[in-house]
Amino acid sequence: MNKPLLILALCTAVACTAPIDRHALVTRNNPHIETMDSLASLSVGNGEFAFTADITGLQTFPEAYSEGVPLGTQSQWGWHSFPDTQDFSFDEVLKSYDFGRGHEELYACQFRFPPRQYEATEYFRINPHRLHLGAIGFAGLELQDIKDIDQTLDMWDGVLRSSFTTGGQKVQVETSCDPDKDMVAASITTAARIPVSIRFPYPTGQHADDACDWNSDEKHETDIISVSENSAVIRRTLDNDVYYVKLGWENASAPVKTAKNVVTLVPGADSWSFTAEFLPAEPDNTANAVAAASREASVNYWHEFWTKGGAVDFSHCTDPRAAELERRVVLSQYLLAIQCAGSTPPQETGLTYNSWYGKYHMEMIWWHQAHFALWGHEDLLARTLPWYNEAMPAARGIAERQGFKGVRWMKMTDPSGLEAPSNTGSFLIWQQPHPIYLAELLYRAKPSRAVLEEYYEAVQETAAFMADYVVYDPAGDRYVIKGCIPAQETLSASTTVNPPFELSYWHFGLSVAQEWRERMGEKRVPEWDEIINKMSKLAAKDGLYLAAENATDTYSNIRLTSDHMAVLAALGVLPKTFQMDEDIMKNTFDWVYDNWNWEQTWGWDFPTTCMNAVRLGEPEKAVNAILMDKRTNTYLPNGHNYQTPRLRCYLPGNGGLMTAVALMCAGYDGCKVKNPGFPKDGRWDVRWEGLKPMP
Repeated sequence: MNKPLLILALCTAVACTAPIDRHALVTRNNPHIETMDSLASLSVGNGEFAFTADITGLQTFPEAYSEGVPLGTQSQWGWHSFPDTQDFSFDEVLKSYDFGRGHEELYACQFRFPPRQYEATEYFRINPHRLHLGAIGFAGLELQDIKDIDQTLDMWDGVLRSSFTTGGQKVQVETSCDPDKDMVAASITTAARIPVSIRFPYPTGQHADDACDWNSDEKHETDIISVSENSAVIRRTLDNDVYYVKLGWENASAPVKTAKNVVTLVPGADSWSFTAEFLPAEPDNTANAVAAASREASVNYWHEFWTKGGAVDFSHCTDPRAAELERRVVLSQYLLAIQCAGSTPPQETGLTYNSWYGKYHMEMIWWHQAHFALWGHEDLLARTLPWYNEAMPAARGIAERQGFKGVRWMKMTDPSGLEAPSNTGSFLIWQQPHPIYLAELLYRAKPSRAVLEEYYEAVQETAAFMADYVVYDPAGDRYVIKGCIPAQETLSASTTVNPPFELSYWHFGLSVAQEWRERMGEKRVPEWDEIINKMSKLAAKDGLYLAAENATDTYSNIRLTSDHMAVLAALGVLPKTFQMDEDIMKNTFDWVYDNWNWEQTWGWDFPTTCMNAVRLGEPEKAVNAILMDKRTNTYLPNGHNYQTPRLRCYLPGNGGLMTAVALMCAGYDGCKVKNPGFPKDGRWDVRWEGLKPMP
C-alpha cells in the first residue's frame, strides 16, 4: 500500500480528523452588508456594554432604525427612574391569594383600578428602565446621500469595518468595543472631514422601544465639565440620575456643545479617531485610551475567545441546510458573548434595545446562559451567576411575604431585585430551579470546592422554597404542584395542577441540591428525599401528556396548542426521571411535531422541540425542528432571532439554539451515540471540539 493510501486507511480506522480551522469557520460567517436594512444593524460589545451601529459604522440614523434592530448604546449599569411624585409604596401592588397551602400568599399584581393602585402598578413596572446612553453618529448626513455601502463585521477581531461614499467622498470607519471598559472606539478616514456628534435622548419609559425621546430636551441636561489635552468629561443629568461620558480623540478639536443635549467633535485631519467611555461615576480627566490601543485589546480578546472553548464545523456536511445552521451558530456565539455575559442577568433583547422596559426576565436566564458552560465558556456564566447571591435578600423577602421557607426568585426585575408587578410573571415558578441548574453546569465544567462554596447557599435556599412549595396529597401518596402559572402561560394559577415541566424540574432541582449537600460533606435532607421519590408523575390522556393534570382539553384547545409546548422540556431540557414514560413522551412529541400551531410559538420553542427529539432518538426530526421555516425561527443577517414587529431580536432563541446544538453533538450523560442529534444518512459529517454533554 502506498503512503497516502496508508494514511487514509489509518485515519479512517481511528476516525481521525484535523483540528477545526477556527479562523475560517468564523470569518466565512462574518455578516456583510451592502444595502441599508434596518434589521441588519451590527453590534460590538463585551457583555457589560454594547454599541449597535448602522451602515456608517456609527449611529448616524437612529430614527431610521428605530422600528428595526435599533442602534442602542446600553450597559448593565445604565438605568433611570422617573420621579415618584405620589410617594408610592410597593405594598400598594400586593394582593392576597389562598392556594390551599394553609397560609396567605401576597403577590405583586397589576391593578386596573382603583386609580391609585393602577398608577402604582404602572410606576413599579416602568421604573427603573434601561437607558440609551447616547447616539454617536456623523453630523449633517442624510440617509439618501449614503452610497456604495460595504460593511463587514469581522467577528474574529471583534471589529466592524464600514465603507461608504457621500457627496463623492469615500468614508472608512473601524468600530470596536474595549473588552474591559464600557467604551466604543472608532477610527475614521475621509477627506470630507465630517464632524461626529453625540446626541443624548431622554428615556421614553415605554414597554418596548429604542428608549429614545428626542423631543424632551428640557427634561435633561448635558454639560462638558472638564477639558484637557485630547480628553473631556461630559456629565449627563436626568431627573435624579447622573452618569458620565469620557471622550478621547486624536487629530480633532476639543468637543463643543452644538445643542442643549448634543456634543460634537470636529476632525482636524483626513484620518482621525475617538473613544467614548460611559461611566456611572465621575472619572478623572487623565488621558483616555486611544482608539488603536482599544481596538488592539479587542482583537486580542476575540482571538482568545474564538480559539478557546467549543466550535462546531458544518463545512463537511452535504445537507443543503448545514451552512445556514453553521451561520446561526457562529453568529449566536458572538451575539450572546457581547449581549448576555455581564455582571447582571440579560434582558431578552440584550443590550440592543428595550423590551419589557429593559428588565431581566429570570425565567429566560437558562436560555441565555446555559450554553456558556456547555461550550467551554463557563467563565462568562461565572460573571453573571453571583447576581443570585446579591439578590438573595429580595428573593427571601418574596418567600417570606408568601409564607414560604427559603428564597423565591422573581420573574421580572432590575438591579435592585424588586419584583415587577405582573398578573402572569409573579405566579411563574419555572425560573425557580434555574440557579441550581446553572450552578451545576458551572460545577461540571469546573469542579472545585470554590464553586460549591460560592453558590451553596443559593442552591440550598432555592431548594428549601421548592420543598416548602409543593403540597402533599394523602389520597395519592404524592406531592403536587399547584397555585402557579406554568411555562405554558395560558393556564391559570387558580386552577392549574401539576404542569409537566415544573414537575420534572422540581425533581431535578431537589436531586441536584441533595448532591451538593453530599459534595459539601453535609447530610441529605430526609424531607427532600421523600418529595423527590413521591413527586407526581406526568399526567396523560389518550396516550398524550397534558399541559397540566387538569388541562384535559390540551389537544383540542387552540389557546394551549398556540403556546409553548412546555411538556417537551420535561425531556430535553431535563434528563429522564421516573415521572415520565418514554412511549407516551414519544407519542406526545409526534403529535406536537405534526399538529402544533407553529406560527404562534416563540424562538426557544424550536430548540425545546429539538432537544426532546434528540433524547428520544429522533435526529432527523431534531434537525427539522431546529431549522423549521417559521417566522419566529428567523435569523436575521446580523444573527438576531426575529419574533414579531415588536420583538425584532430575541436572544433566548439564540441561546436555546446553542444549547440544543451542544446536545446534538456532545449528547447527555449516559448517551452512547456519536452526534446523537444528527441523522446517520451520510449528509451530516458534523465535526466539533470543546463541547460538554448535558445532564
